[in-house]
Amino acid sequence: MLLRFQVSNHRSILDPVELSMIAVDQDRAATRGFDRLSERVLTTAGIYGPNASGKSNILDALYWLSYAVATSLWEGGDSIARDPHRFGKGPDQPSTFDLDLVVNDVRHGYQLEVDDSAVLYESLCSYPERRRRVLFEREGDEVHFRRGLSGTGGTKELLTPTTLVLSAGTRVGDSAIKAVGRAVSRMAEINAHRFNRRRRSSSFQFVVRSSNTDSMFEDAGIREQRVFGDVTWGEAAMDLIRLSDPGITDFDIVELEDHTTGIVGEELLFVHHDGNKPVPFWHAEESAGTRVLFSLIGPALDALQEGQVLLFDEADASLHPRLSARLLELFQDPQTNPRGAQLILATHDTSLLNTLNRDEVWLTEKGSDGATRLMALAEFGGDLVRRSLNLERAYLQGRFGAIPEIDQTDVRRALGF
Repeated sequence: MLLRFQVSNHRSILDPVELSMIAVDQDRAATRGFDRLSERVLTTAGIYGPNASGKSNILDALYWLSYAVATSLWEGGDSIARDPHRFGKGPDQPSTFDLDLVVNDVRHGYQLEVDDSAVLYESLCSYPERRRRVLFEREGDEVHFRRGLSGTGGTKELLTPTTLVLSAGTRVGDSAIKAVGRAVSRMAEINAHRFNRRRRSSSFQFVVRSSNTDSMFEDAGIREQRVFGDVTWGEAAMDLIRLSDPGITDFDIVELEDHTTGIVGEELLFVHHDGNKPVPFWHAEESAGTRVLFSLIGPALDALQEGQVLLFDEADASLHPRLSARLLELFQDPQTNPRGAQLILATHDTSLLNTLNRDEVWLTEKGSDGATRLMALAEFGGDLVRRSLNLERAYLQGRFGAIPEIDQTDVRRALGF
């Protein structure tokens, strides 16, 4: 589970900002506890703020780190595809990433500092007895491993100036390093408007490195596997689809042949009923909301099954508020989230503030220097932000800032009136 994440010099983020998943109100079933950790951990967080204030960039920074750990060993090259702040000192300064997470019930800390051409600093430490133990530390070309770790020679052989130790260690390193590398690299991202140059697309897509929704319906083996107790993947997927359209009663897989190439493929149909008569609909004929929810099911169930971190950007652009609230509740409920998966979303949907606790809400603002600032709602005004406060109403009233200030006179002037 992710405990905290700090980043500097990434996109609109210049100075360090930190997102914490440590609970302030700890006496709640939605939080998770660990024997070696005195604090309890949140399973959901929502980031709010005006357009272009940097909400998406907080998630993008965390996914950038996950993607880098997953791929730096394979992509190679003599440069690092970072995305520093464009103004002031940003282009000439390194980018830093720092996270704490719990893996196998042990807290770990990972730090990374890069510029355009090389890894400048990298380290991984653990706290098995609440005391810091360095597993490896890298400064430039020099790497030092803790004595007694296995696979250190093989890891060093794989390193280049742009390859992460954690990437190489995930492949051939010690089991402790492998476990952390897998946890970091398996974060998943869902984005309604993909603008990142690594994954450019003009349409809704999800990025996930494991099973997807199609396979849950098309692969009979996956469909019959249990995901929660006696509930199978197929049953869970259908139950979630019905949240969008209760009229869907079943699904069918049909084989279709491409008359040009002769290739035979499978196509998914959703079955509705007209009285007692089944009426099949192609996936493309379903509503936009149903299609979006369909794309979400695979990553969401995957995360819940594996205890992964799921990043959801522009949630309000994709789902009805009630569906977004149900998604949050799946991650908050210990029964549906027994492995401590976490959902972090960026959104304008203020109705979700009725589902989020005060320590699960974060606010972004952009300063006059064009740099993003991130604030915790729980620390805003101290005791003035009570658990009983109507967060949606207070936010819309501007009590916490982080809302757009739009003067109607300026709007009329821009339109030539």
